[in-house]
Amino acid sequence: MNKLLSRVQRADSLLCVGLDPIGDDTQVGHRLHEVIDQTADYAAAFKPNLAFFLSRENGVALLRDTIQRIPQDIPVILDGKFGDISNTADHYARFAYDVVGADAVTVNPYMGDDAIVPFLREGKMAFVLAKTSNKPTHSLQDLALTSGGVLSDQAARISCQLDEEHGGVGLVVGATQPEAMARVRELCPTQWFLVPGVGAQGGDLAATLRAGLRPDGLGVLINSSRAIWQAADAGAAARELKEQINEHRRAAEPAVSQD
Repeated sequence: MNKLLSRVQRADSLLCVGLDPIGDDTQVGHRLHEVIDQTADYAAAFKPNLAFFLSRENGVALLRDTIQRIPQDIPVILDGKFGDISNTADHYARFAYDVVGADAVTVNPYMGDDAIVPFLREGKMAFVLAKTSNKPTHSLQDLALTSGGVLSDQAARISCQLDEEHGGVGLVVGATQPEAMARVRELCPTQWFLVPGVGAQGGDLAATLRAGLRPDGLGVLINSSRAIWQAADAGAAARELKEQINEHRRAAEPAVSQD
């Protein structure tokens, strides 16, 4: 958490650069280095997507090399959406933190706190899936609870409780439903949100920030993957999005009383 906050403040950025490498194995390593080098000045964090690496013959080595390329003061969120019983989750945590060197992970909470707690090491973070940006035909997250609200609300509540007990818990909240994000923010007023879905998936940046920002203008990491990876100039694309985010942050700041 401290590493993330320090980087956000130093870079004046809430931009998370997603690394979903597509293309030929012989070229993708060069492109990863290029994107990292061009966007590092503007990134609050980087988020390599584990699946896009594991689908390659030497994917683990490529992932380790990619993380080592990222400046050490920039947090790395390994997007693996891990979610298994505690002894298995412990081995996933060893892989994420000890083998490839990530600072944080994404976690599927379906199996409860057993799937989350092993990732809550000192100085590390787990972003728990609450309300994601995809739009499935059959959504578990939107199932109504007899106690009121929906299942994604309960995932958020449990995550907030675990954060109080252990620290280091954030939430994944998609940008495609700002009203759902506002509800999760109400339930979890202090947590950091990792936010996919702006851009290619149709999420509105301004509405997302209005719904998700904390009163201090922090608490949200806006992820962008395809728009930066596919840009002719990844650095220019990252700089532009960072500036757009900051413009909306300033617009969303509460007015300061002159009395």
